[in-house]
Amino acid sequence: MENPDFGEVVALICKEDPRFDRRAYDFVRLGLNRTVEEMAKRDSTRAGRSHHVSGPELLEGLRGYALDQFGPLAKTVLNAWGISRCIHFGDIVFNLIEYNIFSKTDNDRREDFSDIFDFDEAFVKPFLPSGRRGGRSSAQTYGKA
Repeated sequence: MENPDFGEVVALICKEDPRFDRRAYDFVRLGLNRTVEEMAKRDSTRAGRSHHVSGPELLEGLRGYALDQFGPLAKTVLNAWGISRCIHFGDIVFNLIEYNIFSKTDNDRREDFSDIFDFDEAFVKPFLPSGRRGGRSSAQTYGKA
């Protein structure tokens, strides 16, 4: 097979490693693209150049991308795709590296994706009602006429 497209490669990967839904691979690819773009915006010296993204940088980018794409359903969607921990993103990245879709440096390791953030903290907590902010409690608001 010469120069298979991304979908064909993902189909092969999913046959060998069925833990993750095909959509998880698309999500990581698009999330990497967005992470690179965001990093270039923040650092104009990177604009127009290829830039290596570390595991923690990619995880932070994927966290933001998931929140933007799925809002309060981010954790639910990721879990449905087989992703419930940061290391799972690393597994997807390294599956793509094995098929030469992504590249890595000699310093990159799968462990770079271990326990960078907790999924509840990253994807659930931002949507929980905030604690007391000095406002009235519902008893104060509705208890007296």
